Amino acid sequence: MMIIMKHPMIRGKLPQPIIITTLCVLLFLAILYAERLSLISTRRSIFKFKTCSRKYNKLKSNERKSEEVLANASWIDDRFDFDGEECNVANGKWVFNKSIEPFYNDTTCPYIDRQYSCFKNGRPDSDFLRWEWQPEDCTLPRFNPELALKKIQGKRVLFVGDSLQRNQWESFVCLVQGIIPPKQKSMKRGRVHSVFKAKEYNATIEFYWAPFLVESNTDIHIIGDPKKRIIKVDAIQERAKNWTGVDILVFNTYVWWMSGLRVNALWGSFANGEEGYEELETAIAYKLGLRTWANWVDSTIDPNKTRVFFTTMSPAHTKSEEWGHKDGVKCFNETKPVKKKNHWGSGSNKGMMSVVASVVKKMKVPVTVINITQISEYRVDGHSSVYTETSGKLLDEEEKANPKNADCIHWCLPGIPDTWNQIFLAML
Repeated sequence: MMIIMKHPMIRGKLPQPIIITTLCVLLFLAILYAERLSLISTRRSIFKFKTCSRKYNKLKSNERKSEEVLANASWIDDRFDFDGEECNVANGKWVFNKSIEPFYNDTTCPYIDRQYSCFKNGRPDSDFLRWEWQPEDCTLPRFNPELALKKIQGKRVLFVGDSLQRNQWESFVCLVQGIIPPKQKSMKRGRVHSVFKAKEYNATIEFYWAPFLVESNTDIHIIGDPKKRIIKVDAIQERAKNWTGVDILVFNTYVWWMSGLRVNALWGSFANGEEGYEELETAIAYKLGLRTWANWVDSTIDPNKTRVFFTTMSPAHTKSEEWGHKDGVKCFNETKPVKKKNHWGSGSNKGMMSVVASVVKKMKVPVTVINITQISEYRVDGHSSVYTETSGKLLDEEEKANPKNADCIHWCLPGIPDTWNQIFLAML
């Protein structure tokens, strides 16, 4: 017969000292565990192992107090990683960073038009290159040439539009060409169509001259007098047949439409000449032209094979009183951005911008809008100004001294268009 011995402590209560000691140990372990969780959480916050949008950060009342204490710390950055759909890239500010250097200059990149080569043309200051665009809600990644080339590997990228689109195209070429060996790249320029080849990546970065996107009597053989220009608002096929088979299309059109309050628009054949056109308000003609472009995109482009982008208007800065410089003339001798939040001058037309938004919204093919207008509005210091050429001829010293000769439409390279392409790459 098996006898089971019972320990006397099993039947009775545990001694009080043992109970108190056990409870103290358990309480200490709980506190230690909580502190460790807090430390891990804090590290994640500081080093941003995982980031998220502000709108998803719902803090409890006690956590809000901690956030307020940390808000003054310069090393805290609660912006979320760039998301083209989440981030309003136009909402932000230019921050001066004296340590940054451009990826190229007008000596290391041989593809810059003399019109944009401000340093070669005598510009003495360079601080305008050290301002970084910082969106308020997200972190905009710095341009990465290697990443850009990998994203376009085996593809054709085509910028279509006016001289400001050529500004952006040359910027993109210059941003990537520096890491390509000399024998692995080439440039073929044409009056209408220019092609840069990155042979090692089997990629091309191209530009097609079409200032209105639709056809006109002045898009190839340029007519200087705006009153004699006629825009064929319902015709695009003759130009657009050169845009098919492209993997990435980047369009723009704006400044050529802004020659007056009204433009000469034509439907049907050019055979009617001046007899057939009708004067239309600029915004109306612009909308008709953009609808023609949108119809071509929707009827021709396969969104599974081609991505479509549209760069918004690039502002002109011709009225210095608009940014508080009453004694100035245009953008002449401007060396710093406008500090006033949401500054908007007459060089950007909000009515025309809304036309783009309304047309794109109704399109079947998705169009990614590269919104560069507000960020460029601040940059009165970035234009070619008097460090440029006119009619193929550089300004002489006497002409450079005359503020009225300042080009306040186009931009220096390197310069502001590099930021446009920084946004473009982030969206790509």
